[in-house]
Amino acid sequence: MSGEPAGKATAKSTNNPLLVLGKITSILDAFSLTRPVLTLADIREATGMPTSTVQRLVTNLTSQGFLDREEDAYRIGLKMAYWAAPATRGKAVLDVIGPLLKDLRDTTGETACFFRAEQHYRVCVALAETRHALRREMHLGKILPLHAGSAGRVILAWDPELLAELVKNPLPPLTESTITSSEDLETVVKQTRTDGFAITTEERESGASGLSAPVFDSAAGLVGAVTISGPTMRMPRQVCEDWVETLLQTAERMTRLIGGRFPGEPKA
Repeated sequence: MSGEPAGKATAKSTNNPLLVLGKITSILDAFSLTRPVLTLADIREATGMPTSTVQRLVTNLTSQGFLDREEDAYRIGLKMAYWAAPATRGKAVLDVIGPLLKDLRDTTGETACFFRAEQHYRVCVALAETRHALRREMHLGKILPLHAGSAGRVILAWDPELLAELVKNPLPPLTESTITSSEDLETVVKQTRTDGFAITTEERESGASGLSAPVFDSAAGLVGAVTISGPTMRMPRQVCEDWVETLLQTAERMTRLIGGRFPGEPKA
């Protein structure tokens, strides 16, 4: 009978580099902005791999700097930031985040935008528009108020000086749901910083919803807010909440790809 012995075939398949690479990818994909630190049990549950496989691969990943150990848990290693830097060197930030906005649009079906602060306003600087016929009007360069909408709330949450300047002036109502009290705005902005994201409904425009998350640079300074927006009839509160994890993962990928880090993380 010809052919390799069963034992050899099994060993060969086990050591298949592509198979191992797939398992490593599954482990790294288990980490996210909302779950930056995971135990071995968490990783095993997320990947569905046997305990022995998880232990072996995590040990190897840690020894090579892909993961950092924190007592009995792990987080993505800072070495990954060094690898991300050459991939994006020479590219403008908007060139890097553009494809991720399209991915976010394709995943949710709704418009994905990126906003930056300009004085006391926010400006749409990148856009992947929904393919739905019914859509919120949005275009590159559109200037919007900071005190209304999820993107403004995120920008203010990580720019306290801008918030302090903004609340010195009246906050004009745009809809019945617009926050016009300085104290109320400061309260929701504080909650946004705690949550790491913001969801708003009909604050800037009646019948419209949005959710946003922050993107940071290498100094852990705010670059801007990535946003999913659309009609409330397609984006009620529950749908927005269901998309939070997807949004945060996109914000984290944007931050990593531009060589950024989150507040509280050590410098690479």
